[in-house]
Formats: sequence, C-alpha cells, structure tokens
Amino acid sequence: MTLDINNDKRIRIIIGHYGSGKTEFAVNYAMALRKLTSNVTLCDLDIVNPYFRSREKASLLEENGIHVISGAFGHSANLDLPMVSPNILAPIQNADMQVILDVGGDAVGARVLARFTAYFKPGAYDMFFVINANREQTQDVLGVTSHIRNIEDTVGAKVTGLINNTHLLRETDVLEVLKGQQLAMEVSKALNIPIKYISAMEKVTRQLPTDLEGAILPIQMYMREDWM
Repeated sequence: MTLDINNDKRIRIIIGHYGSGKTEFAVNYAMALRKLTSNVTLCDLDIVNPYFRSREKASLLEENGIHVISGAFGHSANLDLPMVSPNILAPIQNADMQVILDVGGDAVGARVLARFTAYFKPGAYDMFFVINANREQTQDVLGVTSHIRNIEDTVGAKVTGLINNTHLLRETDVLEVLKGQQLAMEVSKALNIPIKYISAMEKVTRQLPTDLEGAILPIQMYMREDWM
C-alpha cells in the first residue's frame, strides 16, 4: 500500500509509550505531509519527556516550510517547564491548517490534550497510537490495549489508528518490523482500530511485503545523530 496521507483528518494526534519513536514518526510525517500540501503546523506538546522533542528540529522543519509551535517560552530545549503555548489554539481552530500534535508518552503526557477535547469530535481528528513491540509494557496485546484505554480515558477521545514503528534503531530489519506488525494486527482485532502506517528506515521498507495492512512511511532518523 502506498502512502496516502490525504485520507487522514486535518488534526492528527501522535501518541505512544515512551521510546516508541512517536516523535521521530511525527517529524517524518510532517515532512511527508508538507510535500503534499501547504499550511502544515507541528505542535510539540511533550511536557513530560525532556529528550527527543520535536522542537529540537524546529530549524530543520521551518526551513522546509513547516510551522513549529512548542512551549510557552519558545523552542529552547533547555527549558523543561511544563507549559503549553497558547498559540497552539490558532492552528487547531483554523480549518485551512494541517495540524500534527506530538504528545508526551502515556496517559500522564496525554493530560495536556484534555483542554482541547472540544475540538476532538468524531470525524474531526485522528489520534494515532505508535507501537514499538520492543518497548517494555507494550510487548503484548494486553500492554498496548491498556495504554490505549488509559490515554482515551484521560483525553476523552478515541484512538483512530495504529502505527507499527517497531524498531531496534539502526539494527532494525524486516523481521523486527513484521514482529511488530503481528502485534499491531492483534491489537487492531481486539480494539477494532485499523493499522494506518508502518514506519521504518527506507532500506527496510523496500524489503517489506506489499500486502501488509497500513501505508508504508519510509523514515529518516532526524532525532538521533549518526553516532547514537
């Protein structure tokens, strides 16, 4: 299946367990979306985890025509105050804006979304849960479904799609992705949530079967330097 990012809703929430790679996905997704349309805004709503925040790539994103909104004090990665910029409301309310919300892991990080619940009406948003089958607490169906339900209860909105982002960083191979795909399929069946995307480095995506559920999104490792 080829990437068909236009079928997603205008407001896209990216959420997942710590270390799932949700921020890497969000940045790559924003870059891919910008190739298809203008008026793309990426909002960094991660007020829990000080590492690998999408705001760290604000310069790169803005050079590629993507507007970035982060904390109340701007993009400084050295400020760990849990404050959300009021500017986030503008793109959420603007029907012409394509919005990506990069949210902190788990239900604790998802609390920041509760103030925007009025904008998350069924059919008006997508909330994608990123699965990495190699992360502790999300290695089986029970773990993943527990995280999803806790987040839904916290936000007051439903997860609408799953993302298989199972990886071992640069050691990822096809078997790892397929392992994650099996878990995603089991979660999809248990919760009746479709698999929307499979993300992996391009060299891996070229080797994946073509009949997998979910659009394939080749990613670059923007959030990790070559030595990491």
